[in-house]
Amino acid sequence: MKAYVVGGVVRDELLGLPVADRDWVVVGATPEDMVRQGFRPVGKDFPVFLHPETHEEYALARTERKSGRGYRGFTVYSAPDVTLEADLARRDLTINAMARDESGRLIDPYGGEKDLREGVLRHVSAAFEEDPVRILRVARFVARLGFRIAPETMQLMRRMVESGEADHLVAERVWQEFARGLMETHPARMLEVLAECGLAARLLPELKNERAALERASQAGAPLPVRFAVLAWGLEEQAVRALCERLRAPNEDLELAQAASRCRPRLAAREPRALLELLKRTDAIRRPERFAQLLAAARLAAPEADLSRVEKAFAAAAAVDAGAIAHESAADIGARVEQAREKAITQALANM
Repeated sequence: MKAYVVGGVVRDELLGLPVADRDWVVVGATPEDMVRQGFRPVGKDFPVFLHPETHEEYALARTERKSGRGYRGFTVYSAPDVTLEADLARRDLTINAMARDESGRLIDPYGGEKDLREGVLRHVSAAFEEDPVRILRVARFVARLGFRIAPETMQLMRRMVESGEADHLVAERVWQEFARGLMETHPARMLEVLAECGLAARLLPELKNERAALERASQAGAPLPVRFAVLAWGLEEQAVRALCERLRAPNEDLELAQAASRCRPRLAAREPRALLELLKRTDAIRRPERFAQLLAAARLAAPEADLSRVEKAFAAAAAVDAGAIAHESAADIGARVEQAREKAITQALANM
């Protein structure tokens, strides 16, 4: 029985990048062998175990055979006779198909180190096309590393889209990869790759020219909900909803993108009443953090916009003591609070 560090940790070590958790592959063992040595089984689809002390993941070497469409359409074979090379062969890219043994020796049967030096993303084998999520992973690695895609890999990605294999993407995994790509250093490059291979036209048909704004969001270190709102900034609410449903975007990201779509025209409001309506529609007083994210998205998506009136209106309305108004009288509290806020906004804007 032998254990090898595999995948991303080897790649990142060679790139000089910080490494977090390590993944291991075990060759020559059975599940019973692992349990006897104190490992705790956690894998559902294939045998994965947690080390009794480090709690790092150790997976038994395995191969996969395509048996259906999409991510779940695989038959997994794991046994002591599966070699390390066979296990690495099922991985997506050569730069992710390297390993180190316990002495630190690099094992690189598919030329990953060379591709890493030359800045190339290249698929390991034709098995790449069996999992369409790998298209998104390649796009994400371009956004992260700035590498170029080998021509034969891009050709394979295009074929996966044209054949309909990419239509069987598992939505939850799509969002996982897409969201990680949005948080990379150059997220617009992910969109460029998806457009080049044809997947953007199927997965993101609503999106047009958002790349410059997305790059600004990345440079500003914006959080994920803001980046997604920037991406969807120019869309109508119905289109935002369709995009979010297709990507299975979480509620936090969905809500901010929808709020941006609903209120985008109102950010240019000048009258106190219209500005108060904006604050009400965005629930700004009760959810100031989300309103701050909305304004952040607006600055990134439309840097020419003047938001000073909106900011002054919000500060004035938020300063109104609704509790004190309620204490004065229990009658018509909502209407009186609203009147006080409109008055405060009017006074704040008087000198602008």
